[in-house]
Amino acid sequence: MRTKKKTTRPLKLLLKFAALTILFLMSVSVFGDDGTKRGEVEVDMTKLSSAADAGPALPDGNVLWQLGQRDGSAGEFAASGSSDAKKIYNAVSTVAKAAELKSVPSGLRGDTNPELIITYNLNKIPANGVLFRVSILDAYKSVPQMSIFSNHQLSGMIQIAGVAGTDSKYTFRKTYELYIPKEQLVLGSNELKLRTTRGIYSSSMEDKYDWWTWDSLSLESLNAPIKEPIHGSYTLTGTMVNNKQFYFDEGAVTHLPYVMKWLGVAYSGNIMRTSCASDVGRSCSNMEDYYKVLRDYNMQSVALYLYTGDIKLKADGSLPEEAEKKLTDYFKQYGSYFQYYEVDNEPGLFNRSKAVNLAIANWLNKKGKSIAPHLQTVAPGWAYWPNYSADSCGNQRGTVKQCGDPDGWERDPEQRNELEEVTDLTNGHSYGESYIFSNGGSFTENLKTFGGAADGLGKKMLTTEFGTSDSHVDAYQYGASEPTAAVFDRIMRAHIGYADMFVQHAAFFKNFSLFKYGFNLEEYDPAKTEIYYTKTNEDSRVSIMRRLSLTYATHGTPLTYQISNKDQLADKLVYVRAVDTSTLTPLAGSGATSNKLLINFVNFEETTQKVSVKVTMPKKTVYEGERFGNGDTYEEARSYISGRSATPVLEFNETLAPGEAVQYILQPSSEVADSAPQGFKAAAIKGLSMKLSWLEAPGASYEVLRADGSGGDLKVIATGVQETGYIDSKLEEGTLYTYAVRVAGSGVMSEKVQITATGLVPLDRTEWKVSSNVNTEASNPASAIDGDRRTRWDTGKHQASGEYFQIDLGKEHSVEAVELDYSLSSYDYPRGYELYVSNDAANWKLAVRGKGQLNSTKISFSPVKARYIRILQTGSGGNYWSIQEMQVYSRE
Repeated sequence: MRTKKKTTRPLKLLLKFAALTILFLMSVSVFGDDGTKRGEVEVDMTKLSSAADAGPALPDGNVLWQLGQRDGSAGEFAASGSSDAKKIYNAVSTVAKAAELKSVPSGLRGDTNPELIITYNLNKIPANGVLFRVSILDAYKSVPQMSIFSNHQLSGMIQIAGVAGTDSKYTFRKTYELYIPKEQLVLGSNELKLRTTRGIYSSSMEDKYDWWTWDSLSLESLNAPIKEPIHGSYTLTGTMVNNKQFYFDEGAVTHLPYVMKWLGVAYSGNIMRTSCASDVGRSCSNMEDYYKVLRDYNMQSVALYLYTGDIKLKADGSLPEEAEKKLTDYFKQYGSYFQYYEVDNEPGLFNRSKAVNLAIANWLNKKGKSIAPHLQTVAPGWAYWPNYSADSCGNQRGTVKQCGDPDGWERDPEQRNELEEVTDLTNGHSYGESYIFSNGGSFTENLKTFGGAADGLGKKMLTTEFGTSDSHVDAYQYGASEPTAAVFDRIMRAHIGYADMFVQHAAFFKNFSLFKYGFNLEEYDPAKTEIYYTKTNEDSRVSIMRRLSLTYATHGTPLTYQISNKDQLADKLVYVRAVDTSTLTPLAGSGATSNKLLINFVNFEETTQKVSVKVTMPKKTVYEGERFGNGDTYEEARSYISGRSATPVLEFNETLAPGEAVQYILQPSSEVADSAPQGFKAAAIKGLSMKLSWLEAPGASYEVLRADGSGGDLKVIATGVQETGYIDSKLEEGTLYTYAVRVAGSGVMSEKVQITATGLVPLDRTEWKVSSNVNTEASNPASAIDGDRRTRWDTGKHQASGEYFQIDLGKEHSVEAVELDYSLSSYDYPRGYELYVSNDAANWKLAVRGKGQLNSTKISFSPVKARYIRILQTGSGGNYWSIQEMQVYSRE
């Protein structure tokens, strides 16, 4: 069990309880004690259109039984929780008679009637399995879960979206579908159990809010094999991986596959946001490599490139030539890689023009789709920002204060609809519980835009930002033991209920992050990527996203499986999903495909569960690949699997921790080509040692090879290396070494790296303090030691004699070299320099003088003990003096 959060002090609890009591009483006055709406405005649902279903078409079927008619009413059923509503219904005929329906509850509710069992007979087991359908009329905003058990095996959990408990005047109705494989059916009497299931972190306090009303329920035998084991609704999810919040650079490219595989979204056609910005220098430096990685992992992307804040339209309302050129160049270079393009980002918050947004949508529909015919356009990432008098917003310039042009247009459904009419998919950003806010909620606002929902929203929805900040907590009414974990779990489950595609805000982003952040990804080993915990003793966003992604966003043709320990797992919330991704339709534009078999095990219980499963694989052969489970780092979570022989049945035995999700990514060993480790690097470290690192390659372990000199024979110096790094020690000063690495048993090696052993290595910069006598308001000296070459310290003016940059090392060290890197501003080298050292920052001693060089300057001098170093610029020139990165070298 997870550790419960400690109780706060009594006074704080009393104050919090008083405030929450007032809020609760206010909500009761509007919605009633169970959150049911009062005074709802009736909408003619027959006049509303529904978006086309996402995912592959479902095969036709024959109705085994049906309860109720899809007529927009639950009147044929017994009132939920009444004495007339029975807990068990025996379906003896295909279509239930009116009198029989009076014993069927009109829905379920966690505290009064949490369960309905439907029994029925099968004379033969449908060869292609069955499809359960439930049409939901209304549900509470808590995102109730309907667990479905077929003969006591969990078939799935439907996440139900609803607006009861909000003040939305518009109804959301949707039909959810669930595939039940033939292996969960028996000859003769069968039992289908429907059960309310509270959130994994919630207490019994949530039960009264976990309710829904249905219109009809049915079960069909399928006439053909299903292409996708549909699980409530077809959903795609993902995140955004970029460096320092803006950059799609080499660091982002190397981390991208690690993040996608760890989150369980790779290979299934899921979606990532690729929003490199046209106004941020070097933001798109490695964009093509980034797109190629997405293609290789069978991932889609939604692009956003053009910065709209400074666009002035032509007299005819079209984009100016400069903006058109930027879009045209981007589309010609990358248009075959991405599948969607987003018109803008939060136009109200960032004070953007509706007319500009419409001009971009017009360009996308005409010229954009002529370059990339497969393209689908996405409405702006709505934040539903109000007008300026109600709230402030960013990007205010001059005397006019407004949130969008015209002011507040993003909050107005009619003006928003102008963009919706010219885009293919709708959008809507949401954080915490904002999706159900009465003003500005992505769910409730989209219902306003479309006038309600007869069967899902009127357009497919691609939410390009969802998530939680570190300050978000779950609503107190649900009694969550882990409120920061619960609110992320709830918002993602909500999107599963009402959206088609949804992207978590960012993998590395302060306050919203999945993983630990605050460093330069280009200087970081992606295998060391570590989970970011919002709160101590609470579950992480990574764990939640993996659990829900493995359950709802793993796609492909279902593989047959048999659970061996059925009795142990009877009525337990343990879900198995096994698919073959090779049958997925190639992605539009990129043509991406996959050849992976994904076998998922998900434990929704709060106790440890054991599961034994026999999966029928496509071939009788040996399989290998990767397994991802619990672990705070990528290396801990991931292990390589090899030598798994299938007959073609392959057995899996897993012990799942509470809330744990495990995924196997497998393929036949014969299809795994030998692949050399990439990104091989060597660096001298303390103690005449070399630190070697590389990116992972398929295989269980690695061999490290070394040769003395540049032409010697490479010999194995280490075998069975499990991690993507190795330290070679006890080397000889001044000796040149050649290194390489290969997967054990492989015939291919990494590129060779040559490096001379030296005890002169960079000092740790953690405790350094840096300063300058140049005005630092516009240029922070700390930018020279932040590990990011894109940031820099500079003089902000033509360099002149007397300018200095000073380092406090924190304590005395023996030093003998300083390196200044300004390679991204190669002409900003110091025209002349003098380097001084000191132990008290008052008495200085000249160590060396010289002239700077293009790209970088390494200043070497005789070893000296010092705490302070000052580099004095002694020349003059027409360029700034800049330092992008600085290192001090020592033999300590």
